[in-house]
Amino acid sequence: MKNERINSLLTHPNTLTLFRIIAVPIIVLLLMVPNRFTALLAGLIFSAAAITDYFDGYLARRYGLVSNLGKVMDPVADKLLVSCSLIMLTALGWMPAWIACIIVGRELAVTGLRNIIAQNKIDVSASSLGKYKTGFQIAAIIPLMFHFPAFGLDFHAVGMFFLWGALIFTLWSGTDYFLRFRKLLHG
Repeated sequence: MKNERINSLLTHPNTLTLFRIIAVPIIVLLLMVPNRFTALLAGLIFSAAAITDYFDGYLARRYGLVSNLGKVMDPVADKLLVSCSLIMLTALGWMPAWIACIIVGRELAVTGLRNIIAQNKIDVSASSLGKYKTGFQIAAIIPLMFHFPAFGLDFHAVGMFFLWGALIFTLWSGTDYFLRFRKLLHG
């Protein structure tokens, strides 16, 4: 009975979302002392946290565990994880600051727009472009965190390649959101 309750708690979608939020300060602290070990550990924790973004939504829908708390906290956890990681990568000089500003700015602007959309009782599910944006952001952040060359790979170059893709999808999906819902902004 106790093991069943612990297993239920650990696989609950809101617990997975909470893990993403808890991962943020750990990643920040690790990147405050950048070396091969802490950067690798930060990248692994970021990777695990990013994976929970898929599973919390899947579990919530599959087992009927969708909650208002989850609907609010899931995007907050996502934005915290990505934004704080980008800020730390910028602080370390591992990526251009202006790209982080555009990505974080778009996230804040679209979050505000999504709140307006939700108040008008319109579906605010992520678009395909938004999913590609998130995928490219994750694919960029992980190698940028690993940063140091290893196994014959230049992780920084790989991360920068995906970062440019993330920038394109960030601008494209943000523009798409605002064009699709521009009527709500005049209201």
